[in-house]
Amino acid sequence: MSTEQQVENQESGAPPQAELSEVEQLRVDLATAQKRVNDLAYALQAGERDREEFKQRQARERERMLDVEKGNIAVALLEAVDELELALKASDGSAFAQGVKLVRDSLLKRAESLGIERVELAGKPYDPNFAEATDMELTANEAEDGRVSLVLKNCYQLKGRVIRPGMVRAAKFVKPAQA
Repeated sequence: MSTEQQVENQESGAPPQAELSEVEQLRVDLATAQKRVNDLAYALQAGERDREEFKQRQARERERMLDVEKGNIAVALLEAVDELELALKASDGSAFAQGVKLVRDSLLKRAESLGIERVELAGKPYDPNFAEATDMELTANEAEDGRVSLVLKNCYQLKGRVIRPGMVRAAKFVKPAQA
């Protein structure tokens, strides 16, 4: 720029060309810095969300593992309950049998306090998710087809998950022979 042009710019109030490009460069630098700050803030927020989600996943996994261990312990408890029920089936109503019944009821209450529920299977449609069919009974009644006719071992679940499937006898419909 010539000296005459500089004098004209100063008289007209326009900033010199060098100052203008420096201001524009500062604006570009400011916009770049603001974008970088925003990107870092978003990344920090995403990192915090990921950390919270990880903590929640870890807590859910810990809870699930505790439920699995409760289920493992409960299976041993339920085996004892089954043995007591077998003893009660062969009992004669004596005082000893009443004591066995009290012990069984106490163990069942303890299991219920842990969240263990008995699944009623008798008379309901057979479901392999809840029971193992160890025997089949033939029936002439079509309404009983596929239903549980006898429960040999009860099914138990903990928080909706079967911890011990039952053992049952299922009915199978067979059309009676015509004479």
